[in-house]
Amino acid sequence: MADLSIDFAGIKSPNPFWLASAPPTNTGYQVQRAFEAGWGGAVWKTLGEPVINTSARFAAVHFGGQRVAGFNNIELITDRPLEVNLKEIYETKRRFPHHTIIASLMVEPKREKWHEIVKRVEAIGVDGLELNFGCPHGMAERGMGAASGQQPDLVQAQTAWVKEVATTPVIVKLTPNITDITVVARHAVKGGADAISLINTINSLAGVDIHSWNTIPNVGGLGAHGGYCGPAVKPIALSMVAECARDREVGVPISGIGGISTWQDVVEFMLMGSTGIQVCTAVMHHGFRIVEEMIDGLNHYLDEKGLASVTELIGKSVPKYSNWGDLDLNYQVVARINEENCINCNKCHIACEDASHQCIDMLTNAEGKAILQVREEDCVGCNLCSIVCPADGAIDMIALEGGAAPMSWNQRSRIISGVNGAYSEAEVG
Repeated sequence: MADLSIDFAGIKSPNPFWLASAPPTNTGYQVQRAFEAGWGGAVWKTLGEPVINTSARFAAVHFGGQRVAGFNNIELITDRPLEVNLKEIYETKRRFPHHTIIASLMVEPKREKWHEIVKRVEAIGVDGLELNFGCPHGMAERGMGAASGQQPDLVQAQTAWVKEVATTPVIVKLTPNITDITVVARHAVKGGADAISLINTINSLAGVDIHSWNTIPNVGGLGAHGGYCGPAVKPIALSMVAECARDREVGVPISGIGGISTWQDVVEFMLMGSTGIQVCTAVMHHGFRIVEEMIDGLNHYLDEKGLASVTELIGKSVPKYSNWGDLDLNYQVVARINEENCINCNKCHIACEDASHQCIDMLTNAEGKAILQVREEDCVGCNLCSIVCPADGAIDMIALEGGAAPMSWNQRSRIISGVNGAYSEAEVG
């Protein structure tokens, strides 16, 4: 069985499975139950000046028969006194000394406020700190959370203030509600961050009740934007993790967050550069015990791949992630329909005819059977037909051999600029 332990910016953990700072890490009782279930670490629900939370505060987006495809919340940081949280963190760490406890922190952007809370939290023995610069609602209106996280200079300054007094590793949690997440990540590193975690939740409104016209959720008939998470945000999170992982100016360990529900999700995030991961929504949906299946699945996967340690996965797919301008414009795939597996639902024909390149014909074969066939000379390899096809093995995407030599847009632009000095690379690109 492979070694699942990780070293995250100097923080040792028995496995890469951490609970994110959220309702599942609100109390010592919960975190201790999570550790008993098999979670390697937990980021305690964000500490700061206790707030008053609303009722109601959660909503979900169900899609295609799947419950909680997306999850929305308007809950804020801890509503329990700091002293109570610190006592429970101390007791939990004493009971589980080999498990990881990270304190998530959020205070006003003032040096003395950060110094005060860091000293108090580190005094009870946490393994690290996570600075919450991501919460998009409630706290942002008070100048904290995403309001800080959307200002790179402020992220850098606050990180530096924390590093002035911190004795444990400092993780900066990034907001996805920004144009370029790497800009903020770089500033966090300039401020001294030992690691980053991403993504926090995305600005959202879960829905509107078309009968009452109230927003979902609503508090006495009035709603507000909240934070969106769950399986629906995974592609966004994975992209942002990848962008930070391949950015040389970032260059610190990443804790991946966003829509992680299965061991396969964990593998994807680690391949794209995460040293460890954090989970919230899947636990809120299924409970702490889901980690057992995740651990078993990851162990079997590593054994099948012949890997001795989970850390061998970290970043292996990052070199395969690039910019559009570096993609080979001469690489071509086409769709081929396998008659023996086709169920003649015609979904591929409809999709191609109405929304793509009209290259799938409805024909009759020698036996008089209706068949579908791709005109490969007109197929652009968009993948749409294979995506909408409900029958496994009915459509294959085949790479064509013997085409033109590889040529990317960037290469093409350089050639053009070399031939005609009137065009710069930037203008052509």
